[in-house]
Amino acid sequence: MFKKTVFAGFFYFSILFCSSAFSQKVNVRDSCVFAPMLSANYAFQIPGGDLAKRFGDNSSIGASFMIKTKSNFLLGLDGNFIFGGQIKEDSLFSNISTSDGHIITSNGEFADVRTYERGFNTSFKAGKIFPVLGPNPNSGFVFIGSVGLLEHKIRIETPGNTVPGLKGDYKKGYDHLTNGLCVSEFIGYMYLGNKRLISFYAGFEFVQAWTQCRRDFNFNTMSRDITKRFDLMNGFKVGWIIPFYIRSSKNYFYY
Repeated sequence: MFKKTVFAGFFYFSILFCSSAFSQKVNVRDSCVFAPMLSANYAFQIPGGDLAKRFGDNSSIGASFMIKTKSNFLLGLDGNFIFGGQIKEDSLFSNISTSDGHIITSNGEFADVRTYERGFNTSFKAGKIFPVLGPNPNSGFVFIGSVGLLEHKIRIETPGNTVPGLKGDYKKGYDHLTNGLCVSEFIGYMYLGNKRLISFYAGFEFVQAWTQCRRDFNFNTMSRDITKRFDLMNGFKVGWIIPFYIRSSKNYFYY
């Protein structure tokens, strides 16, 4: 419910601000402009801290909404879906496995159990563009800081759903659902082109999170995990931007 509310609010405010922006007429080439911006992004991230003990490298895809002021300050919010394929919890199913490490289905066959990293993070963002090396005063080096929520878990799939110990809510005893406060720093370059569709950003993002397992009981350890975790994700991030403004003067027809 929380995730649906966050993303519904994100979509609503994005549409509201972007719709209002179409009433503006600005000259992007010669001056700093006010512009609501929607963007889609991809990041490749390397885990650190406690996160590196559980997962390998991951990717994330997401979307953000930001407002760029005439002073080149940035304010906004974003949401990102995190996914990866390497799980380092070797003894995750030890209590339902045979002595040689196999899990037996209800049909007496070896089970096909697949595990993945899944998660999301959402945050409020603020930053500043320093206009250099660009086609206009709206482009340049950018620094963005954020604060929000990071959540991750182990996704468990059993094709055919024939493992009694991994059906329904039993999976929750193994997924190690974890979340907590996170902050991040992005350092890179933002290019807002004189043509709207040629706008993007790229750079490096560093994420720090203070998290804890939210399950009441973990079946593999037969105990509740109350460990305070410090999770890190560092990597390269790139995004495509759609700024919402209408150019004025002699170049009125602008896309």
